Amino acid sequence: MARFGKFGIVRMVIPALAMAGAFATLPQCTVAQLSDPMQSVGVRPDLLKDVGIDQKLGQQVPLDLPFRDETGQAVQLKQYFGQRPVILSLVYFNCPMLCTQVLNGQEAAMKGLPMDAGNQFEAVTVSIDPSDRPVLASVKKQMYMGMYGHTNAAQGWHFLTGDEAQIKQLAGSVGFRYAYDPDSKQFAHASVIMVLTPDGKISKYFYGIQYSPRDLRLGLVEASARKIGTPVDSILLFCYHYDPHTGKYGLLISRLIQAGGLLTVLAIGGMMLIFFRRERYSLPSYKS
Repeated sequence: MARFGKFGIVRMVIPALAMAGAFATLPQCTVAQLSDPMQSVGVRPDLLKDVGIDQKLGQQVPLDLPFRDETGQAVQLKQYFGQRPVILSLVYFNCPMLCTQVLNGQEAAMKGLPMDAGNQFEAVTVSIDPSDRPVLASVKKQMYMGMYGHTNAAQGWHFLTGDEAQIKQLAGSVGFRYAYDPDSKQFAHASVIMVLTPDGKISKYFYGIQYSPRDLRLGLVEASARKIGTPVDSILLFCYHYDPHTGKYGLLISRLIQAGGLLTVLAIGGMMLIFFRRERYSLPSYKS
């Protein structure tokens, strides 16, 4: 202790405090964020100006809307709600391109979950094309049931068709804007899946055609008010933050750095106090 001295300790500690302070004050932008997918498109054709996603987090979906399931039976959305969170996807079954990629991505993410459709969550896929019929929905369901391959899959993933009025009402309630191109006879729409709470409120949007099983898992756990999943999932929810702009969960890096910086400052301050007190008591006393 004597060879360092009080001023030697200060010279070592001040740079460390400055570095810790710099880390502690890092802004929230240190969390990796991507721009909103719907804002990075640039100039759009006239048709696509009506296409996009208007996030309506926390809003209620009308569960009394009538549809037809893959067997042709009349159903209401509320039959798939009430007990478990729901993964909702809006596609159309005659789609030659994007819809298949969305459903493939959803199936791959669901397969990577440590939970099963029909047990811990429900999946509802609704066609936005009023000309789609239950027979086509049945074909789609059989194909994806074979790919998914989990027990109770047929009871947990539902493929619905409906009339234009009900489709538009459902799409409007979740902010899913789409448009029909009469020239190509195709629908222009965004690629997204949504997670809804058991009572039908919008909880999460996940963009793209590939969805992280981790993100989907955390979204389902959060939407269920943590009634499904494991204690580890609840801990992960504290460590990860859902970014509605990207539709993904990101580690709260800045908060962890800030917390670590604060702890470092406190630790160094405590060490300085101990050193100064020890040096004070170790100094010889002189009497006149």
